[in-house]
Amino acid sequence: MKGIIGKKIGMTSIFSPDGKQQSCTIIEAGPCVVTQVKTQDADGYSALQLAFGEKKEKNTTSAEKNHFAKANTSPKKFVKEFRNYSLEKNIGETITTDIFAEGDKVEVVGTTKGKGFQGVVKRHGFHGVGGQSHGQHDRQRAPGSLGNSSDAARVMKGMKMAGRMGADRVKVKGLKVLKIFPEKNYILVSGSVPGYNGSIVYIQK
Repeated sequence: MKGIIGKKIGMTSIFSPDGKQQSCTIIEAGPCVVTQVKTQDADGYSALQLAFGEKKEKNTTSAEKNHFAKANTSPKKFVKEFRNYSLEKNIGETITTDIFAEGDKVEVVGTTKGKGFQGVVKRHGFHGVGGQSHGQHDRQRAPGSLGNSSDAARVMKGMKMAGRMGADRVKVKGLKVLKIFPEKNYILVSGSVPGYNGSIVYIQK
């Protein structure tokens, strides 16, 4: 496999050669610096450690400074390992958008927007208990009966109830690279990508 660390910029739409409008996400992918090369002999598995985004010296620990100094690079904010990297890279080298080509199918990993504690209507798509009627003035978005009485005498595992929603790690597969702007390190991928604008995502193929 091969991959890169990026930052979600936002969404837009472009027109294909046949005139169809297609929504897409703009991702600022790299440049990423190879800060560590792991091998099967030394570490038990092969992987490349990539670093992305500048970090202030005052917010960097001594251990991190020494680690990045081995790669002859400034302190970076985000570090990610990509296992079984298909490209041969040495420590200190840079990976940019040129590892992808227009038309490639890629996977994007990100963290969805956090919604906090939500009810069953928003979290699971419940319809509520119907219109307001006599004796129920605040039941429109209630979950209703859980289906158990004295037999089970407990809430069954996996029951759809209110709770924390969002902030989950999600991988979206089958996205297509529509356009690449190497001078700006931008990649346009089809469809939507999890996360808010400015969040970190991982593009892999």
